[in-house]
Amino acid sequence: MKEKIDSNNILSDGEKGAIIQADKKTYAVTPQIPCGVVTPLLLRKIADTAEKFKAEMKITSACRIALLGLTADEVDLVWEDLGMEPGYAVGSRVQSVKVCPGTTWCKRGITDSMAMASLLDRRYIGEEMPGKVKIGVSGCPNQCAETSIKDIGLIGFKNGWRLVAGGSGGAVPRLAVELARDLNNEEALKLIEKIFNVYKARGKKKQRIGHFIEKTGLQEFKELIGLP
Repeated sequence: MKEKIDSNNILSDGEKGAIIQADKKTYAVTPQIPCGVVTPLLLRKIADTAEKFKAEMKITSACRIALLGLTADEVDLVWEDLGMEPGYAVGSRVQSVKVCPGTTWCKRGITDSMAMASLLDRRYIGEEMPGKVKIGVSGCPNQCAETSIKDIGLIGFKNGWRLVAGGSGGAVPRLAVELARDLNNEEALKLIEKIFNVYKARGKKKQRIGHFIEKTGLQEFKELIGLP
């Protein structure tokens, strides 16, 4: 990641995984924690680093742990101590994969959301896109991963995955539209790949997937990704 420094020797927002805070002086760093799964050893490392640099800690909506209140000079030192990759919290890229416990832990789980989310995390986290992209994977229709307000969402049913796309929060929230249902894992992954390929080829800068679908037209978008 290329470093950018302004005239006051302050990191530009997002560089080195550092996010400027409300005081415009301190930074947060957020290590990547795939699918929010941690070990006691990892938690101790994060806690020890936070204690060393007197940082506050916050569990984020993307199931990561942010270290808050760092100075610009501390950012590199914190990453050296953590020895972890930064999470992607800003920028036009795939920023997060939010997932529920699924059949791994939840009594209501229908599909293995954890395994699917792990595949998506490994494949797409950090990949550049026209706008920011958030993915949600829910192992049952309860949608504890808030799947219907994600750019790409998978919802587990007895007959397979339902794939939705185009959701987002923000000042004008948008519900995702259903594109396909009864998909197995391979079919779901292939369809997501097609969506991203079309989006990367045709989407405008900073345009979310939902806005892209709206401007393209749902039927034309379906045809572009090979759906009837």
